[in-house]
Amino acid sequence: AAGAEGAMGEARALLTKEPAPQAVPATQLPMKVAEVALNTGAHSSCGLATAGFRTAKYLPHEWHEHYHGLSQEAAVGCEQAERCCLEARGLARSTAAAAQCAQQDSTAALGQRLQDIHFWKAELQKEIEDLDAETGLLAAQKMRLERALDATEVPYVIATDNLQCRERRQHPDLVRDQVEIELLKEVELIRNIQELLKRTLMQAVNQMRLNRDHKEVCEMDWSDKVETYNIDEKCGRYNNQSANIQFHPGSVKFEESASTPETWSKFSHDNIYRAEREKMASINLRALIDSILHDVSEDLRMQCAAVNEAFARRCEELEDAKHKLEYHLKNTLKEIGDQEANIAALKQAIKDKETPMKVAQTRLYDRSFRPNVELCRDPAQFRLISEVEELTESIESLKKKLLESEQSLRNLEDTRMNLEKEIAVKANSIFIDKEKCMAHRTRYPVVLKLAGYQ
Repeated sequence: AAGAEGAMGEARALLTKEPAPQAVPATQLPMKVAEVALNTGAHSSCGLATAGFRTAKYLPHEWHEHYHGLSQEAAVGCEQAERCCLEARGLARSTAAAAQCAQQDSTAALGQRLQDIHFWKAELQKEIEDLDAETGLLAAQKMRLERALDATEVPYVIATDNLQCRERRQHPDLVRDQVEIELLKEVELIRNIQELLKRTLMQAVNQMRLNRDHKEVCEMDWSDKVETYNIDEKCGRYNNQSANIQFHPGSVKFEESASTPETWSKFSHDNIYRAEREKMASINLRALIDSILHDVSEDLRMQCAAVNEAFARRCEELEDAKHKLEYHLKNTLKEIGDQEANIAALKQAIKDKETPMKVAQTRLYDRSFRPNVELCRDPAQFRLISEVEELTESIESLKKKLLESEQSLRNLEDTRMNLEKEIAVKANSIFIDKEKCMAHRTRYPVVLKLAGYQ
């Protein structure tokens, strides 16, 4: 290479100026026979290297020009080489500093990115935990709804059984009284409550499904964040002394499906926003369930108290009527006894009038055989006649009174039968209301069970 530069420099020196004319006129010189040297060694030339060079000798000024040209060219070359070395060392230092700075900036950017990922990851994790806890609380409320719905079966069975039992009341106690009205209200209330609890239960199941769906979305996002955090953390630990680094020429291109920082943040923000919205809906639903269960238990207990109070009033009314009927029956039985004694006395009185009637009629009959003028209408005759008439009237009045007394006795017997029948009806009604219905209502669930706590 140095020889080539020398040859090129010599050629440039030779071509700088036309050669000066010879002082001695040119003459015809004899042709010199050139003898080609033979190859005498491994590094000898066969003479072909001299082909193309001029055969005339150089002039002194050409030699000086050639020398100065070489010197100048060498100096320029050294200067250029030194400047190139300086520039190369400066460029190496600047590029090293730039590379180090770029690597530090990239590491700082990765650190900042790790902070951003950690922030959203923590927010997602908190939202996942909140949703999981909220779903658990809502599941507990759902369990309360199910227990409360099951607890309404007992009051419904009690109320319907009470209505069926009271259908066995006898006339005239088979009446649509206040107890029946309250029982029908209770049955209707329980049906409405069961429908409300079923609708609320379906709403709770749907809300739990939404909570789990949004929790799953947040978990997928959180899982991606964890994987990305691990990747970026590994990238942040890479340095120039790392052993597992290599060239990846195609890694500098952007993926077409890659997101921007804005869409990346918006994605997690929207997931958290939707999850938070469902969490608030779940909290509101739990409060609504609390209110519904409280109102349901209170309504059922209030209606149960109203039915029990109506039963108590009705039983008290029936007891009072039964006592009065029994009092009337007692008086009627006493009157029946007195009337029977009266009838017996009247019959005896009628019988007692038979002998005086016989005496009077016998006297009149015997006196009718008095002879001739002795058959006189004397005072004795008139008195005997009036005596017979008086006895006849007495017997008639006694018989009439006997008939009245016998009719009164028959009326008293009818009254006694009616009273006894009515007392039996009242006893049956009292047995149904008190021994059957009210005893069955003692199994009514407590408030805690109706509210779904048990």
